[in-house]
Amino acid sequence: MTRTNYTLVTEFILLGLVDTLELEMILFSLFFVIYTLTLWGNVGMILLIRADSRLHTPMYFFLANLSFVDVCCSSNITPKMLVDLLSEEKTISFAGCFLQMYFFIALATTECLLFGLMAYDRYVAICNPLLYPLVMSRTVCLKMAAGAFIAGLLNSMVDTSYISSLPFCSSNVVHHFFCDTPLLLKLSCSDTRLNESIFSTFAGVNIVGTLLVILTSYTYILFCIFRMHSGEVRHKALSTCASHLTAIILFYSTAIYTYLKPSSSYSLGQDKVASVFYTVVIPMLNPLIYSLRNKEVKKALWNAITRKGIPSFL
Repeated sequence: MTRTNYTLVTEFILLGLVDTLELEMILFSLFFVIYTLTLWGNVGMILLIRADSRLHTPMYFFLANLSFVDVCCSSNITPKMLVDLLSEEKTISFAGCFLQMYFFIALATTECLLFGLMAYDRYVAICNPLLYPLVMSRTVCLKMAAGAFIAGLLNSMVDTSYISSLPFCSSNVVHHFFCDTPLLLKLSCSDTRLNESIFSTFAGVNIVGTLLVILTSYTYILFCIFRMHSGEVRHKALSTCASHLTAIILFYSTAIYTYLKPSSSYSLGQDKVASVFYTVVIPMLNPLIYSLRNKEVKKALWNAITRKGIPSFL
């Protein structure tokens, strides 16, 4: 039987975060400011890295890609959420819902892979500095970044095609502020155990796999750092790694809580809060984390502001 015979739902209703007008206005103001800061921070980071030749290194290349993903991920969800906070009818079309889900899964997968690549980059730079220019050449970095984006798109294509082919013939109310996979699976009027297993497998492989790469890389990095004789070099290495680890902890803690916990411990309210963090708040925090703790970025920004450098975007 095809989906066209079974799917009676043509649109979904997104209930959002709250159900009172006063709270909706407060959240609209808050999220509008956060979204504005997200755009300015991440786009500014990309332009700064592009403009300053001293930042043309693999680490900042991957950071620019991370900023691009954060802009896209936030723009995929936040504008619709802001519109819904001001609207009485919080609807999204069937196609629009799955398009939003497709880009969310693709971008979240890509972000996980970029975090893994950034950890590997730091491992090579700190533990094998003589091989660093060869191992992390421009061509290799381009292939790695392209692979992360392609893997994200393919992973999302599999998940979205499976879920969008399910029959939706009863409720169309999504108890969330965006079209998230677990809730859409619950709305289907068919047996979704296979689909849930497929989604959990893909999410687990992506999250746990990249996290293992990150943990392994930083285990070796810490051993290398503690063997360094120069206190200044050790401090610089620790400072760079601390920024990366801070961003990783924020992202992976919310992702693991949302997608890898047992279904029996599901809590709608807590899941919404966690979702706000990794879809709205973390994309804003990433450029702040990497700039405030990074002397090279702060120096490049100061040079751009005082026009000591020659930024190509000014």
